[in-house]
Amino acid sequence: MSIATKTGDDGTTSLSYGRRVKKTHPRVVAYGAVDELNAALGMARSLCDNPHYKSMLELLQEDLIRLAGGLSVDDQDHKRLAESPTIGVHEEQLARLENWLYEMEEEGVKFEGFVLPGSDPFSAALHVARTVCRRAELEVLLLKEAGFMVTACDQKYLNRLADFLWLLAEHD
Repeated sequence: MSIATKTGDDGTTSLSYGRRVKKTHPRVVAYGAVDELNAALGMARSLCDNPHYKSMLELLQEDLIRLAGGLSVDDQDHKRLAESPTIGVHEEQLARLENWLYEMEEEGVKFEGFVLPGSDPFSAALHVARTVCRRAELEVLLLKEAGFMVTACDQKYLNRLADFLWLLAEHD
């Protein structure tokens, strides 16, 4: 099967479970922003020399694939999403991320105001990912405000992730 299915030539795309929507649909915009965030984290991971951080970033990327998958489920299919342990982020992924955030704060990294990104390539890439994460979070909130179903975990995860990326970027 070719990646060029040509089914999107009319400006539509397929959501999970096969429903078709316009590519401009708020749901597509939201999971597209999460996909862009995943790519930004991949860039940061490629610049990382620390095996522990590299592993963390890879797990975060896997979480983002799950999150984007959950966002790609139409409201009519949300019952199927709730029954899937592999689509969407859940409390387990959120708790892991929060633990990492608190551990980093315990190590002495604290938010003390805005910084000038660019101290090194890895830190700069993390700050780019952080800003993309904030935009993805906004797209998810706009999706919810437009009346579409969004899980509370999706919102919380992206909010915590942006905070974590700031701390990681500023960690020595």
